Amino acid sequence: MKEAHLLCQPGDIAENVLLPGDPERVLRVAEELSQVKEIAFNREFRTITGNYQGLPVTVTSTGIGGCSMGIAVEELANCGAKNLIRIGSCGALQPELKLGELIIVTAAVREDGLSKTYVKSEYPAVSDFELSSCIKNKAQALAFDFSLGICRSHESFYIDHNQELIDYWKGKNVLASDMETAALFTVANLRQLRAASILNVVVNESQDSSAGINSYVEKDEVIMEGESREIKLALESLLAWQQLQDKN
Repeated sequence: MKEAHLLCQPGDIAENVLLPGDPERVLRVAEELSQVKEIAFNREFRTITGNYQGLPVTVTSTGIGGCSMGIAVEELANCGAKNLIRIGSCGALQPELKLGELIIVTAAVREDGLSKTYVKSEYPAVSDFELSSCIKNKAQALAFDFSLGICRSHESFYIDHNQELIDYWKGKNVLASDMETAALFTVANLRQLRAASILNVVVNESQDSSAGINSYVEKDEVIMEGESREIKLALESLLAWQQLQDKN
């Protein structure tokens, strides 16, 4: 029986999964894969499965926000997913972060609504240490600029006190804001999955968020280079991770 939202079933989904937000980013990942098969495209969820240098990889878009991320993680897990890497975008909270720079997220502030429906707010949203370490090592081997640290996952760009919240978390050494990582980490840990998150900075600390996001939509060159590095890093990390498991 197919899952209700992703319209996938066991056999469709690889153990290793990339999770972009944007369905169009799925197609850009597909350019790096061979033997690509589209599994389904329903609502915000576009799913393909292919091979990266012989490694089966599934790519599923999660749309915007924690609620759709939660649906994706649950249904992918039902179909056999085990290792999940978000390849998303973010707005920088710290001035030293440049457009197109990558952030490997170690943990997330749970300002999303989805994770709170699963478990008390004291429960931490943390990445899988071993998978994230593999990503860090691969980023260094590829000589990619990156930062390592905490992001904040929020619910809306348009609440009245948005800037107040941004300023608060900036003062707590949070690197950036996204909308999905906290949900991914929380659900993955509860379901005993490995999860990591790589974020591409598409809005710098001094930019208006709408202007920065528009630059991404319009495919600003620096930002799109960041996305390409993000995709490469995630795929190479999954390959390295699988090779490490095969040795053990």
